[in-house]
Amino acid sequence: MASQLEKMKEGRGLTLRNKNKSRRRPQISAPKPISVQAPNKELESSVPLATQQGGATSDLVKRRYSARFNHIPDAPFDAPPVPSLPPDVQGYGGLGAGPAAASTPQTGSGQPLEVNLKALRDPSLPVDKYVASLLANASEEDIQDYQQRLRKVKNRTSTDLQQNVYQNRTQFIKISEEAEKLKGEMRTLRTLMSELTTALGQTNNTSGSSLLSPTDDRSSKRSNRSSVANLENMWNMQLQSLWKTVEGSQKFLPAIPGRHIVLESGHWVELDSATWKPRRPVHIVLLNDHLLVAAKKRKRIDPNSPNQHRGPAPTKLVAEECWQLQDIDMIDLGANLGSGAARAEAEDRGVAHAINVRVGSKSYTYRYDQRTSSAKNELLATFRKTVEDLRKALRSEIDASNKPSDALRSLTQLEGNRKSGILDNPDDKDKPEIRIDVDGKQHNLRWVEGQVDDIDIDIALHHFEEAVASVERLRKLAQGLKGNSVAQDVINQKVDERASKLASILTRTLVNTNSFPTATKTNVGWLTRLGFEDRARGAYLRARTEVIHKRARQCIFEGDLRIYIFQISFVYFTLIKNTISIYQQCFPPVMSSACIKWAKEHLDEFNAALSRQLSSVQRDTAVWQDCMGIVDEQASMLIEVGVDFKDLIASGLENGHAQQEGDNGEPGDAEVQ
Repeated sequence: MASQLEKMKEGRGLTLRNKNKSRRRPQISAPKPISVQAPNKELESSVPLATQQGGATSDLVKRRYSARFNHIPDAPFDAPPVPSLPPDVQGYGGLGAGPAAASTPQTGSGQPLEVNLKALRDPSLPVDKYVASLLANASEEDIQDYQQRLRKVKNRTSTDLQQNVYQNRTQFIKISEEAEKLKGEMRTLRTLMSELTTALGQTNNTSGSSLLSPTDDRSSKRSNRSSVANLENMWNMQLQSLWKTVEGSQKFLPAIPGRHIVLESGHWVELDSATWKPRRPVHIVLLNDHLLVAAKKRKRIDPNSPNQHRGPAPTKLVAEECWQLQDIDMIDLGANLGSGAARAEAEDRGVAHAINVRVGSKSYTYRYDQRTSSAKNELLATFRKTVEDLRKALRSEIDASNKPSDALRSLTQLEGNRKSGILDNPDDKDKPEIRIDVDGKQHNLRWVEGQVDDIDIDIALHHFEEAVASVERLRKLAQGLKGNSVAQDVINQKVDERASKLASILTRTLVNTNSFPTATKTNVGWLTRLGFEDRARGAYLRARTEVIHKRARQCIFEGDLRIYIFQISFVYFTLIKNTISIYQQCFPPVMSSACIKWAKEHLDEFNAALSRQLSSVQRDTAVWQDCMGIVDEQASMLIEVGVDFKDLIASGLENGHAQQEGDNGEPGDAEVQ
């Protein structure tokens, strides 16, 4: 072999002819197995076409090629492996190499199918292809096991979702309570800071104006600067000065405690909103609760007056408009002027120094006449701060007035509480807080509100047992508060509201599961504990009536009267028996009369249907006897539940036939017919 390879490298070819020509015929040996690990495509392609033909030459060629080695290339065979596809390119169903296929073991290996949560969370998952590729070689046991795993994952996910909802609800309630407490503290702090700032400002003004006062009066004024009485006197003096300066302002701004002037600003011009032309000069006065706009008008001068002098005509301020601060909005027109030519044009017209006051559907535009932004910005900032302070003050007054009965008001809106005298004097801050005794501990009505919130959470999560137990506990607590009728009424009202809501949900559940004895017994038990036993009884019997009517309408007469009579009798008596059986398990024996009355009503319905069907059948015929036998056989099942309606079955039918026989003559004549 080595010599042959050397000859191939030197370029010398090989011949099929034997140099030592021998006259004896060649002997063909038996086929020899060739141990080849992998097929060689070069070897297959290098076999000449002549080897495919038969004969001695072809046999020689086969033997010759069986010992031949191809030329080994110089390139090494240590090439890197083929890289795998990236995860975003791999598919789930078609390629078979995606995350779903990679995580899915073969069923032939005996391993169970694992649920790939990563694949199931993908919103773009091709479900049909994924299931087809996953269960292609799965057996029935593997499919059932995989289905059971999916159900476990679903139940675990549903449980986690409910727990998250409950935790989020609980945390939200706690955070809301803390935020409400923090809001109250911040309101109090802001009110105190506002009062302190106002007092210090008024003190500075008073100290500046009292520099020229005598020394003996200075000490007495300093001692009274921060007092409320001094502030009230100062505010009254401001109002009186305003009444003298602005004509007609007293009718808009009468003297009330706490009313004072915050800012006065002159040199304003009222503009026409359509043409932007000046209409009249105005003077703006901002108070702590109102905004006053006074127009400048000329005073009337007597031409015969000897004191008349030349110069500008004297003016006076006349009150034109006055609005409450809660009813108006003040807008800065120079806030959004744009850029370029539009901004330049707006500045030429004085828009940058103008404001707009909106009162309901009306709009007023004012511009500062001296073309400086300081006065406009000061007015806007002071207005916003004054409005915010006014809102805080009003809110603080409301909170202070409601503080003695805050817990009670948060729990009830009953008119009876007003009649009881608890809410008659909300300003009475000496009234003690209502407290109740729970297991030896003192709690206020806020604790009851927390318990009611817990009931709402249990109802939302359908934890009916916990909700019913909470309702029973609070009702028992209310019964023990015999000396506190107000707290007892409040607790009963809130508990009754939740109990009614819970009873509505349980009633719907009872109607939906009326055919299942265990579920029906559980729902009826909850409704009985809540005090809605009559509602449970009526809802259950109505649901069973609908079931009987629905099943009876599904029975179709197809020509054979016996089969139809069997169908309707089986439906009526089977459902009546099952209803009585479940009713006896869920309700006490003293309430059995309602169920027997219900069964009698449906028995009358069955007798009416039977009379209609047998009205055209002669009595004592084979068809008649077969139908009555079927009815008696089906009615006998009621004995299992202790009810025997044998004497009442087909009563209407017998009366109808007796009346028909009386009209037609003797019974023998009817039989002959």
